Amino acid sequence: MRFLVLGAGRMGYAVVFDLLTNKEVKQILLVDTEERRLDFIKSTFKDDRIAAVKADVSDCDELSYLMSGCDVVISCVTYKFNYELAKAAMEAGASFCDLGGNEDVVRKEFLLDEMAREKGVTIIPDCGLAPGMVSILCASACEDLDEYSEIRIRVGGLPVEPRPPLNYSLFFSVEGLINEYVEDATVIRGGRLIRVPSLQDLEEIEFPQPFGTLEAFNTSGGISTLPTTLGDRVVHMDYKTIRYRGHCEMVRLLRDLGLMDTRPLKLGNQQVRPRAILATLLEQKLPKDEPDVVLLRVSVKGIREEIPTEVIWEAIDYMDEATGLSAMMRTTAFPISIIAQMVASGEIMSRGTLPQEKCVPAHSFISQFQSRGVNLKRSERSPVAKS
Repeated sequence: MRFLVLGAGRMGYAVVFDLLTNKEVKQILLVDTEERRLDFIKSTFKDDRIAAVKADVSDCDELSYLMSGCDVVISCVTYKFNYELAKAAMEAGASFCDLGGNEDVVRKEFLLDEMAREKGVTIIPDCGLAPGMVSILCASACEDLDEYSEIRIRVGGLPVEPRPPLNYSLFFSVEGLINEYVEDATVIRGGRLIRVPSLQDLEEIEFPQPFGTLEAFNTSGGISTLPTTLGDRVVHMDYKTIRYRGHCEMVRLLRDLGLMDTRPLKLGNQQVRPRAILATLLEQKLPKDEPDVVLLRVSVKGIREEIPTEVIWEAIDYMDEATGLSAMMRTTAFPISIIAQMVASGEIMSRGTLPQEKCVPAHSFISQFQSRGVNLKRSERSPVAKS
């Protein structure tokens, strides 16, 4: 199996780490615009299977040449490149997986479905944590029920020790983070598919100590293709991000002040984009590389054998000090690595642009994910029969 990994940042590093644990992986071609990041990964792993190439991810002609001969391209770069990268991989005859995060980009990738089938390749967007693995957990829970009517997804990556200014640390792309707060969220309410503003519908959510009461609120992207694949049978479906209490109000203030706007603003003789300034400040001010925890709860309610039943998947995963992988790196990079390896090995044989909840064998995926030491557990609840 031969892979091309785009992006040598945190997620690219974790993907390479996971791929190297499989002896069937013969080559990993790592591509990034910064030579120092490529050198860091090569010097860290010291594995002859890794080859590094400095290249611009926007240069699809060069990338298509590099993609030739690879089984699967794994994109760990900002979502805005993924449509063009998927086309380049398809033209090179390579399958393609990405971490996604933007619904408009994913919709464009699905326009490549027919051409991808003709080329004999597989394109699977949104293969991270959320969007990503949560969709597979939802599909697994739905398979365990005769009928399902409500799907609720709650996920958050948090610093173990919250610190000002936002009680949050920067665990992934700042552009992806801002996008989650700006774009409208897709939900199903009363059986109707609608769009609602992010940073609304605030609720409290409980986790075991030391976390206790946290908050969850609408953000975009996490629900991915689920409304299309599973939505016709539910009356309610939503995705919310988990944060320490007070975070939503602080971020909403930044947004309402216009600091997330992309429209140029005239200051003196210059035109500036408020979002670019905010992104720079967040990069500078938010803590990085802090010990973190990922909290996950997926709840699917329905009926089995005429009994109301709720299937719940939960995870509390911490940074792995032995490997240096943060919880966010583990829970985001391991899923895309597993799925890419399933495509390369033939465990996923379908071609075209595919929603992962339809093409990824859930039992096998979950088993492989748990084998990597992530604390993911399934439980059920049913009402107690009255005597």
